[in-house]
Amino acid sequence: MGGQAQSSDAPLNDTAEQIHISSLSLLKMLKHGRAGVPMEVMGLMLGSFIDEHTVRCVDVFAMPQSGTGVSVEAVDSVFQQKMLDMLKMTGRQEEVVGWYHSHPGFGCWLSGVDMGTQHSFEMLHPRAVAVVVDPIQSVKGKVVIDAFRLINPQMVMLGKEPRQTTSNIGYLEKPSITALVHGLNRSYYKLGINYRKNELEQKMLLNLYFSEEFQAQSQME
Repeated sequence: MGGQAQSSDAPLNDTAEQIHISSLSLLKMLKHGRAGVPMEVMGLMLGSFIDEHTVRCVDVFAMPQSGTGVSVEAVDSVFQQKMLDMLKMTGRQEEVVGWYHSHPGFGCWLSGVDMGTQHSFEMLHPRAVAVVVDPIQSVKGKVVIDAFRLINPQMVMLGKEPRQTTSNIGYLEKPSITALVHGLNRSYYKLGINYRKNELEQKMLLNLYFSEEFQAQSQME
């Protein structure tokens, strides 16, 4: 009896799924998003699915698409395949782990069009991730970014949780009212994001904002 009670009370492995985004990917997403203001931009994320609880994004590349201030069109599949073929020719073996797009100035959430795009990615791989970055609200020392995945409506009808987790990572930040209004925790859920930066990479990200502030001041003068 005592042995059984001890095994049931033993600490469980953390099963909260996280996406690890490299500093290079984060820098390229921010620069791409800022270059497209006030329009939305999008791109693909390359990496690998490490295990059942970890997705790694090591690089991203921009996608040509026509976007408005509040929506972005679907992925150009021809351009995507050409880019992946060229990457393989250079020895890069990463696969597409998801996509990213920007919400310039209005926070991180998924619109109806975004959920349709994410659904097409999840048809290719059920663990594909949608990352949203806000290049305007991102300031020095804080990046406004979130990662999402759709909730399977069949699991909701059966009364099952969209994911099983033994951790509160990803729930520590209070969701915004805008995201809740647009379907967070009803149509899609949020994943935890982890990005590690060494001292040099930290300086690179800070220089991104310093250079843009200097350019803005010089234009005003």
